[in-house]
Amino acid sequence: MDTRVIDRPAFRLIGHAARVPLIHQGVNPHIQAHIASLPASEHQRLKALSDTEPAGLLQVSADVDPDYTQGSEVTYLHAVAVNAHTPAPEDLDVIDVPAGQWAIFRTCGPHPATLQAAWAATATEWLPSNPWRLRPGPSIVAILDHTPDFTTATCELWLPVER
Repeated sequence: MDTRVIDRPAFRLIGHAARVPLIHQGVNPHIQAHIASLPASEHQRLKALSDTEPAGLLQVSADVDPDYTQGSEVTYLHAVAVNAHTPAPEDLDVIDVPAGQWAIFRTCGPHPATLQAAWAATATEWLPSNPWRLRPGPSIVAILDHTPDFTTATCELWLPVER
C-alpha cells in the first residue's frame, strides 16, 4: 500500500454535515444527494476557505460506529480543512481536530471501488502489520484527481493513528 505517516498540528474541518447510513460498497446515494443539494457556488465558496492540508474539498466521516456496522449512521461532512484558529462562517458545521499523527493511504483506480478496497485493507493488512492503531477522530478522503464522470479517481484516505 502506498502509505505515509505524518504529524499534523490541530486543524478544523468546516462544511455541510448530514447524518447518513454507512454503506460499505458502491456509491452512497445519501451522500450523493447531500452533495447534490448544495449549489455549485457553495462548492466554490468552500474551496476558497481551504487554507491547510488536506487541501481541496474533502469527504469527512465522523461519529462512526466502532464496529463500522453496515447501515449504522455516521456524520458525513462535505468540507475543507482550515487552520485551527481560522474562524468558521456561522452557517457551516465544524469539527475541531486535535494535533496528532495521520496515516495517509494513496489510491488510484476505479472509483469508489479502489478507495473502498484500500479502506478495508487498512483494517485487515496495514494496521495488523504495523505498530499503529486508530485513534479517535474523523476519517478524511481527499480526491486529488478524477475523470469527468468520476468513475476513476486518485484519492488520499487520511486516518488518525497513534502508537
